Amino acid sequence: MPINITMPALSPTMEEGNLAKWLVKEGDTVKSGDVIAEIETDKATMEVEAVDEGVIAKIVVPAGTEAVKVNALIAIIAEEGEDVAAAAAGAGSAPKAEAPKAEAAKAETASEAQTTDKPVTDAAPAPSTPAPVADGKRVFSSPLARRLAKEAGLDLSAVTGTGPHGRVVKADIEKAAAGGTAKAAPSAQTAASGAAAAPAPAKGPTDDSVLKLFAEGSYELLPHDGMRKTIAARLTESTQTVPSYTISMDCLLDALMALRADINKSAPMKKTDKGEVPAFKLSVNDFIIKAMALALRDVPMANASWTSTARVLHKHADVGVAVSIPDGLITPIVRKAEEKPLSVISNEVKDLARRARDKKLKPEEYQGGTTSVSNLGMFGVSNFTSIVNLPQASIVSIGAGVEKPVVKNGEIKVGTVMTATFAFDHRVIDGALGAELASAFKRYIENPMAMLV
Repeated sequence: MPINITMPALSPTMEEGNLAKWLVKEGDTVKSGDVIAEIETDKATMEVEAVDEGVIAKIVVPAGTEAVKVNALIAIIAEEGEDVAAAAAGAGSAPKAEAPKAEAAKAETASEAQTTDKPVTDAAPAPSTPAPVADGKRVFSSPLARRLAKEAGLDLSAVTGTGPHGRVVKADIEKAAAGGTAKAAPSAQTAASGAAAAPAPAKGPTDDSVLKLFAEGSYELLPHDGMRKTIAARLTESTQTVPSYTISMDCLLDALMALRADINKSAPMKKTDKGEVPAFKLSVNDFIIKAMALALRDVPMANASWTSTARVLHKHADVGVAVSIPDGLITPIVRKAEEKPLSVISNEVKDLARRARDKKLKPEEYQGGTTSVSNLGMFGVSNFTSIVNLPQASIVSIGAGVEKPVVKNGEIKVGTVMTATFAFDHRVIDGALGAELASAFKRYIENPMAMLV
């Protein structure tokens, strides 16, 4: 019996992925565990393994196909002794990648025009999905109609559908918008609670209106990839939903820099293909990760996340480390950082950063976390503020260590000062609690020996 290979769900939230590359071709023999394809998600490239032995009878989805839905059929394997041609003949057609929005909208507009202007005799109406409304009933509508209603701030339940079986179509939305017969659509939160609908937010500029501001031929378009879309969506969600505030602390680095130098000098040697090298080499950022983890251990109420019904109090400090990769950003996580020695944190961060740049991280290596560290000091940035990375409730932004005059024992001396700026989710971490966490972090940075005991 033919074995179906489907698009795997590589993370709990994955809905689609790009089939980047096939590592086999039709007619190749594979066994269970063989890597047969590479799948691109928004943040990583993952491998797909064969689930059984057999022959690749048919590749249903070609390499390079984008937006392949999870569980969609991508290939057929014929079992040993099975007729390969027969297995391939029984395969379904390849699922199509989603068309660009403009083309999809154009196609749907044409479909709706056919539906509303004349009877359809040779084809069933385009599939539609029900849209939930405040009273629990569902309104059947086309995707284009739902998008237009959202943009116009209309409530679909107040629009009379003229499509097949009362389906709301584009023409119905345009008529309702022109006549002002549909009230503003309620948000998901107010609909659930029965509260009055809030005014629809003002729309931003459209793509066309932006491009019209620039002379034709003076630019080129770089389409958004999955990572850029995810970054935009998550940061927009954070800025729109998190009531955040910031706290800054100046930290003296002199003791830390001296301890770091001593530890690196005493690092044991290990043999590699390139000869003997130090078993580890600590960076200032390794101390910062450890200090943040220990501060969260000491101030456990700040090691939390927000949900609508409860605060999630985490048992360990899982510290995300912002890593810049080509045209993007990813935050791999050092799990249980409060328990790990600095040498382990250092080597782990280097490994995570390398695999992040190669897009080889597993979803569990960059999803979740209880806080994050973002360090731009190597670029000479003195201080900056980061956006809280949901579902985390805190992030610390690290500036460059700069020599400044400081007062020590009543005397003015030169010291190396680093500014750490904390951003907090006020729903979880109130001002005094945030200040307590920042103070604990500062203590560890200025007394780094405490991180070793």
